[in-house]
Amino acid sequence: MRHLYLHVPFCQRRCSYCDFSIAVRKQVPAREYVDAVLAELQFVSASSPGWVNPGAMPRGCRRGDPLSSTQVSQAGGGIETLYLGGGTPSLLPPEAISALLTSLLDAFRATSSRDAVEVTLEANPEDVKPEIAAAWRRAGVNRVSLGAQSFDDGVLKWMHRSHDATRISDAVRALRAAGFDNISLDLIFALPVELERDWARDLDLACSLQPAHLSLYGLTVEERTPLARWISRGATAAPDDDRYAEEYLLAHSRLAACGYHFYEVSNAARNGHRSRHNSAYWSGQAYLGLGPAAHSFDGRARRWNLTGWESYRRAVAAGQPTVEAEEILTEEQRELEQLYLALRTTAGLPVTALYRPLPPCTAQWVSRGWAEIRDQRLVCSPEGWLRLDALVRDLTGTQGAV
Repeated sequence: MRHLYLHVPFCQRRCSYCDFSIAVRKQVPAREYVDAVLAELQFVSASSPGWVNPGAMPRGCRRGDPLSSTQVSQAGGGIETLYLGGGTPSLLPPEAISALLTSLLDAFRATSSRDAVEVTLEANPEDVKPEIAAAWRRAGVNRVSLGAQSFDDGVLKWMHRSHDATRISDAVRALRAAGFDNISLDLIFALPVELERDWARDLDLACSLQPAHLSLYGLTVEERTPLARWISRGATAAPDDDRYAEEYLLAHSRLAACGYHFYEVSNAARNGHRSRHNSAYWSGQAYLGLGPAAHSFDGRARRWNLTGWESYRRAVAAGQPTVEAEEILTEEQRELEQLYLALRTTAGLPVTALYRPLPPCTAQWVSRGWAEIRDQRLVCSPEGWLRLDALVRDLTGTQGAV
């Protein structure tokens, strides 16, 4: 298991579009959270060692026995990426982040050089201050994903974000001064037209900060969110498909002109700065998730933890499993997922993975500019990515993508 995800559920408020598993808290129970995550790791290593280390067991250790950090390392359980997502991980005090990283990297690290492991922290701009950024760097964080979302103060207020536009540039400067050269910005596009958001301006301002990476997400309406309620009572309009496509394609042209390359549907990076953690998801690699609502995948089965912080905390305190459910994927499900994930990326799908002869639809996609055959791989264009679900249905005859 080379990739570790840690879900930090705490937020100070819920954003208007958010349906993630979060716990809104004015005071974050940091010590309790750290203890719970490390207790969960100990429980997983004892009860499901295959999830912690699917390789060979250390000499003299039987499968099912608890694994010490030394035994995990000896068994080849070192990790390549560690991702703190949320929620708002930057709400944890630096000492809590340091305690987590020290314990987790000591248990899983494959090399003595901590910077060989990509350690990402999701952060809100208002949480980034010079002394805190420096503490994150000392703790072992070497990549920060900053939730900018927009450079329009009116839009940020509509989103229920806690920062204004000036805090984004302040945060980037503080991170660079602390030694971070791998900074990612998140932006949301396809907002309701009545907001009069200037997407081109946001892209230009984002590029002016010269982040190493950008993640762009189209606005979606999820049930039981403030946004869904606003739409149901006519206070705002649902996202428009044509506007979505227009802004998505504009992002491709603007970012390409600034030296960024889309390597996945929603992600663009400068050379050498692709997200190694997220790339592992898209290539179907195994990963372990810790914390409430965290997901894990071992290549055959997917399982997920109890969603709420309180239910997760109580389960850990009682020494009970934190797993809420598990799904064993069929061979057909695995093949469909691999096909879909491959087409999300610029690596594309090997034509040998397709039916022989090639489905007629592939020639239609190529003629329409939705895909191309490159080095014996089927690779979607930006226009093809906009139609990805439909393309997968064409290829497989299924009624929906994974």
